[in-house]
Amino acid sequence: MEYRNMGKTGLQLSVLSFGSWVSFHKQIDDRSADELMGIAYDNGINFFDNAEVYALGESEKMMGRVLKMKNWDRTSYTVSSKAFWGWRGKENKPNQHGLSRKHLIEACHEALLRLQLDYLDLYFCHRPDKNTPIEETVWTMHNLIQQGKILYWGTSEWSGVEIMEAHRVAHQYGLIGPSVEQPQYNLLERNKMENEFLMVFKTVGMGTTIWSPLASGLLSGKYNAGIPEGSRFAIEGFDWLKDRWMKENFLEKINKLSLLAKNLEISVAQLSIAWCIKNPNVTTAILGATRKEQLQENLKALEAADKLTHEVMKQIDDIVQSKPVLPEY
Repeated sequence: MEYRNMGKTGLQLSVLSFGSWVSFHKQIDDRSADELMGIAYDNGINFFDNAEVYALGESEKMMGRVLKMKNWDRTSYTVSSKAFWGWRGKENKPNQHGLSRKHLIEACHEALLRLQLDYLDLYFCHRPDKNTPIEETVWTMHNLIQQGKILYWGTSEWSGVEIMEAHRVAHQYGLIGPSVEQPQYNLLERNKMENEFLMVFKTVGMGTTIWSPLASGLLSGKYNAGIPEGSRFAIEGFDWLKDRWMKENFLEKINKLSLLAKNLEISVAQLSIAWCIKNPNVTTAILGATRKEQLQENLKALEAADKLTHEVMKQIDDIVQSKPVLPEY
């Protein structure tokens, strides 16, 4: 397994990691989670991603039970949680979501209890909060680090401007700023990583923990002939995912990518993940899986990356036509 430093920090994350969004509690049980996390860990994965909102807290509980049972050396792996949405769904009251000091501190304590951990390696602000002063959020995350409850903090789906504002506040008050962002990045969603964040990478430096490198499974090719029963597009409450990705022009591109992958003797999923981690600004790409065969196949993306030569990368760009056009200087 390859490891990369998380931005301008000393923390090293495996270039492929394992996440629980959608799958934990909704698609798989403890036994499957135990098997999948075991395969991931045995193959060198050292980062496991979670959030308070995933399955309304049940995902963290499941991961916590597995970690307790595995009894791995705590220094050998990293775990994240994210706060913003709360875990009570429609029952959330005013202070049970957002990035206020009250919610961030209470959400951190709740995540630690669910995960059965003494500290979080990474703690993300899951979305920007337009109703909370950025100074309050940065001070709170700094204080949680000082208290030893979290080691690093980051953002998820923030804009480049919002990230730089957090750094401005941190610099002004001598605080620890965010060191990592969790954006969506895949062959069909590229603007933030390849355009908006470029100046952030060049100035303050930033690690990235990429979610949805397969566009929620679309880039695996499994939806080319329709929506399989039990897949995430078929899960109640995830219609927005289906509406976002099940588009004819996307499916046409994936069919062409599948032919290219076949010629390279790899799967289209391996090609898509390999393409993602070829970007040097990607610290780690989060894999999701419900079956061991699926995870084992996707882990081979590390080997597939060697087949993505400059010429192949150009062929991919010609197919997907999604590369951001940057201004000429």
